[in-house]
Amino acid sequence: MTSPTLASDPTSPAPPERVADDPGRRELRRLEVAMLAAAVASFGVMYCTQALLPEIGADFGVGPAAAALTVALTTGGLALGVLPMSSLAESFGRGRVMRIALVVAAALVLVGAFAGTFGQLLVVRALVGLALAGVVAVAMGHLGDEVPPRVVGSVMGLYVSGNSLGGVLGRLIPSGVGEFGSWRLSVGVMAALALLATAVFAVLLPAPRRFVAKPFALRVHAAAVADHLRNPDLRRLCLVALLLMGGFVAAYNYLTYRLEAAPFRLTPSVTGLVFLAYLAGTVTSTVAGRLADRYGRRPVLLAAVGVALAGLALTLPDVLGCVVAGLVVFTGGFFGAHAVASGWVSRRATHSRAQASALYLMCYYLGSSLGGTLIGFAWTAGGWPLTVATVGTLFVLAGVVALRVGRRPVPARPGPACQTDAPA
Repeated sequence: MTSPTLASDPTSPAPPERVADDPGRRELRRLEVAMLAAAVASFGVMYCTQALLPEIGADFGVGPAAAALTVALTTGGLALGVLPMSSLAESFGRGRVMRIALVVAAALVLVGAFAGTFGQLLVVRALVGLALAGVVAVAMGHLGDEVPPRVVGSVMGLYVSGNSLGGVLGRLIPSGVGEFGSWRLSVGVMAALALLATAVFAVLLPAPRRFVAKPFALRVHAAAVADHLRNPDLRRLCLVALLLMGGFVAAYNYLTYRLEAAPFRLTPSVTGLVFLAYLAGTVTSTVAGRLADRYGRRPVLLAAVGVALAGLALTLPDVLGCVVAGLVVFTGGFFGAHAVASGWVSRRATHSRAQASALYLMCYYLGSSLGGTLIGFAWTAGGWPLTVATVGTLFVLAGVVALRVGRRPVPARPGPACQTDAPA
């Protein structure tokens, strides 16, 4: 006897778009919880050194810029690894690659807690990024294939909310543990929590229903990437990711300097609490995904960009309440836009969705590196007003680019998950 599913319930009429391969409610919930656990583990260990930079710098005798490399090299390693990892996952299985990647990343984080030199720590952190690429590069493509089209936006939004939750925990837990011990203990605790989340992921992840492994052939994977690059909608979505993430990271980077200077003069520990604003993204990414399923991706993405711009403008007055409220609104708008854009990638790609998502994420983290660094010139030249103007310009450009996405139907191409797109 088969387990009951939504489709087999005789008391509730099946929606007209119900299809035979629609997974049951229980299996879908397992997938959602598993991917949420993977997101929390991944982004928790990715950012676990950010709140500990002063302690790490003092321990190894390096300055703030050098200490920040423990974060920069992790995201850089991730950006370099997303395309190779997505190709490996298409051949060796997405679930297998994600499980191995999470275990390796958590183990490397634990090794980093015992690093004897700063150079050793940097090497470990770069390897953590490469390992995490095996999750970050694969997760969205996996969801795009395994989740019914009618709910893909909602499930993708839940996954992105896990990203923001993991980012918050990766900053707050180490800073809290640091009150009772060294940065090494804090990092070790995050590694242990990541292993626990990995166990949840490994147990709950359902077997794939639509994935078909392909023999590993570099030529085939390169051809898939080249084919995606010929898709104008995917190119535009990648540009949206680069612009949005570049502005978002820069805003957080330089707002910290503003809050520690006049007229606020907040202490570093209090300033660190601004990362709680990430929790707004936990809510808005899920809500935006559901709204995109109902009203279409383009209007919801543009609305999220508008919300982010309104929040950014609210941070301009030298009033702490306005700055905090503006940051929450800005963060919520950004994560809502990211949730919609990332889900849109899986709908505009007609095959090899893991690699399409990897291209998106490569641009996303490239934007983090470029924007977080280059917008520093705006901060130096004009302080927070010029920084806000620069970040706002990037968000406006992202909205303009998004207007062009999905104007034409996706042409049918041969591939493992060939399908036409849902309404934009």
